[in-house]
Amino acid sequence: MRPQDVVTPPAPPSPAPTGRVELDQAEAALVEHYPRLVRIAYLVLPPSLGRNRRVLTAHALAQRSLPRGRTVPANAGGTAAARAGGRPENAADPGYLYVRGRVLRQALDAGLPLRRFARPKRAQLPPLLPHVWGLRVFPRSGGADELALDQRLSALSGPGRAAYVLRALEDLPDADVTQVLNDAGVADPHAALAEADGMAGSDPALLDSAEFDPCSLQARPTDLMRRRQHAKAALVAAAALAVCGALLGLPGEGWGPDGAAAPAYARNPSAEAALDPGRLVRVSPTAWQYSARRDFSVWPARGGLTGDDALLRRALAVWARPGSAVQTSATPATPPGPPMGPPQLLYAGVVDRARVVLLHDGLRVVRYAEPKEGTGGVALDFARTDDADSASASALVAGRTDGNVRYLTAPWVRTTSVRDLLTPEGGARPLRRDKDGLTNPLPSPAQARDCRSWDVLELRDSAADRLLTDLGELTPARLTYGTPSAPKDLGGAVERAAWARTACLLPGVASHGVRSVNLWQYAQQSLPEANGTAAWLCTRAETWRGPGSRVMAQFHAPGTLPGAPGAIAARAEDSPACGVRDPKVLAGVLWKSRAGSWYVLAAGSGQFASLATSGGVDGSATGRLLAVRAKAGARAELNGVLSDGNRVGALH
Repeated sequence: MRPQDVVTPPAPPSPAPTGRVELDQAEAALVEHYPRLVRIAYLVLPPSLGRNRRVLTAHALAQRSLPRGRTVPANAGGTAAARAGGRPENAADPGYLYVRGRVLRQALDAGLPLRRFARPKRAQLPPLLPHVWGLRVFPRSGGADELALDQRLSALSGPGRAAYVLRALEDLPDADVTQVLNDAGVADPHAALAEADGMAGSDPALLDSAEFDPCSLQARPTDLMRRRQHAKAALVAAAALAVCGALLGLPGEGWGPDGAAAPAYARNPSAEAALDPGRLVRVSPTAWQYSARRDFSVWPARGGLTGDDALLRRALAVWARPGSAVQTSATPATPPGPPMGPPQLLYAGVVDRARVVLLHDGLRVVRYAEPKEGTGGVALDFARTDDADSASASALVAGRTDGNVRYLTAPWVRTTSVRDLLTPEGGARPLRRDKDGLTNPLPSPAQARDCRSWDVLELRDSAADRLLTDLGELTPARLTYGTPSAPKDLGGAVERAAWARTACLLPGVASHGVRSVNLWQYAQQSLPEANGTAAWLCTRAETWRGPGSRVMAQFHAPGTLPGAPGAIAARAEDSPACGVRDPKVLAGVLWKSRAGSWYVLAAGSGQFASLATSGGVDGSATGRLLAVRAKAGARAELNGVLSDGNRVGALH
């Protein structure tokens, strides 16, 4: 647990430096203040780079900021008239100012768009060093306040972010910010300051948090299946290089019989039967009406290209043996291998600028996409869909283009509409479909750079109105509300209001093979000093494969702006908490009242008989709610006793 409103007072300004900067002086400043310089670069770099590349680029910019010669003028880094500010301590020296100016200029250059005929600047290209192979690195996740600040920063231009960082992180007055930006090549520093003024209300102390620290990192693997396929493809490519060289001079155009598939490596009657488009399973258009089950197995074959045997042959061949040029993706624990037998055809048609084929083999749904023109840019996506039901088999992602997504809906879906989760009082907007069940495009929150809206697909069938959201995978995730044992589809104002404060936290569970996300308000708490009533909620993302679930406990304080995400009190991965197997949950936060008093607040689900804190804060309470006076920055261990006498800890 950590405080949300701690502000570090600025120190008095330091005098401006003069003279020249020695190489040794700049190097000493870089080594001493390296974490701070990398943090500045990370905050100014454009968020569109993604967190992994932003981290590596920030380190590269800092490491490339030393002068080329033995000495340079003190203003060569663009910092002649600017102070170093109140932080870092003792940083008001020409070396630090020079290096900071170089870092800032390069970070601003990295955000400039690439011109077609212009020579790119070094900062606009991916860094050569440092480089990480086989891992994705990114800063540790913060809470809701850090997430909100990051989203607000991403909406600013590069100079606007730089102005805010110089103000908030470096404690520079506006006159010095203007000078630093002017020396860094910003055309209109006053416009950048005006942009930074729009960040009023954000806590500048949050810039010192772990969320924006590119020197304290988490590591995750890259796409392991793709790496394995690339290694195999590299061996095949090396063996075929001589043959390909001879064929380059031969005339020809368009797709071959197998399209972008790799060369055949075996002859097997069963495998060849699975790749015969004439043996594809095609379900009757009315089968779903009489079947005892409603899932992907009763989807009929739809689309204007279901009779294009050449397209279907290419799709099956690429599925069986994708070539090195095929962009392949798979949700976690989804095997990307060939079908065991002839798969079922769900759809074949044109979606925006691509020909798309959707196939199903009982375990997986596979999407093949090729461009309408040319022979490049083939994509193959796998998603696990075993044990689907009428709700989870209601729609598939048919395509994503220009920040929009199109869905192919199940034959039992009667109407489709769009609803913005961040405006719970707003109504649903109609969404048209064609005769094959393909929807018009709608904005995809999975591709948005900020969280100003969160459009979800609302489907109506004979049973209920269901909400599905795009989390960047082939199968959209179903959104529900209620106790773990009886989640239900969103239908009332209470459920939508709760989801309005949770939607912006969904990127934390994206791209993990999520099948459904349930939100459950497990407790309400009257706050001390008559500060109103807070809500405690638990969000659980279930996966198609079973393991890999993600759980978040949230604290919703009263008086927060509508749509603002709740504070994340605790989170866990691959935990049974807040689920059918183990519905109990316990979490706590450090909270400040309107009068400025600090408290440790905690709440547990109905299974808890008492709660207690120890460590930095000692206190206990009978029942499942606790409020104990504390000091700012205090840390405490939280545990509870269940009705059966067992002691359990907080969610982590």
